[in-house]
Amino acid sequence: MPVYSPFSKGRGASFDGFKLRELFVRPHAQDHTFFYGVNFEFSVNRKYWESRRITSEVRPIVGVHLHPVDLIFNPIVDTDYTGGFGNLEFVPAMRLAYNIDKKWAVAVEEYADLGPLRHFEALHNQFHETWAVLDHKVKNFNIEAGVGFGVTAESDKLTFKLMLSRDLNSRSKE
Repeated sequence: MPVYSPFSKGRGASFDGFKLRELFVRPHAQDHTFFYGVNFEFSVNRKYWESRRITSEVRPIVGVHLHPVDLIFNPIVDTDYTGGFGNLEFVPAMRLAYNIDKKWAVAVEEYADLGPLRHFEALHNQFHETWAVLDHKVKNFNIEAGVGFGVTAESDKLTFKLMLSRDLNSRSKE
C-alpha cells in the first residue's frame, strides 16, 4: 500500500492520504519484447490535495523492451465517482527509459490530464508535465527519483519525486 507525502510551497511536508494498488502484469514480462498489464488504484485523499476525498484509476500498461530501451504507454482513466461514465478523465502517461544495466536506468516521462473522455479540455486547460527520472534497484528494493517540469498553465511548474518500493513477490537473485 503506497503512502504519499507531498511537499508544497506554503504548506511544508504534508500527508496526502493513501492509495491501495493491485497490479496484474504478463508473467515474466521482463523476458518478453511486448508486455502488458493493468493497475487498479483506490485513493483516499486529503481535501487540500484533491477536490474529492475518494478517487480511483484504472491504468492499462502497454510496453516494449527494445534492449536496452523500454517504451511504455499508460492510457489511464481516472474517476472521482461523480457524473457517472461521462465524467471519466483521460490522464495518459508515457515513459522512455534507457537501461544502463540491470540496476540503473534513466528515463523521460510525460504525464497528462486531457480532461473528461466525453470532451477533452482546450490545450491551455490541460495538465502536462515532463520528467527526468533516475531508477536504481537494490536487492528487492527500487528507488526512483525525478524532477518534473510543467509545460502548460494548468501544470505544476516544478515537482520532485522520490519513490521507495519493494516487490513483496520477488526473490533477490543477487
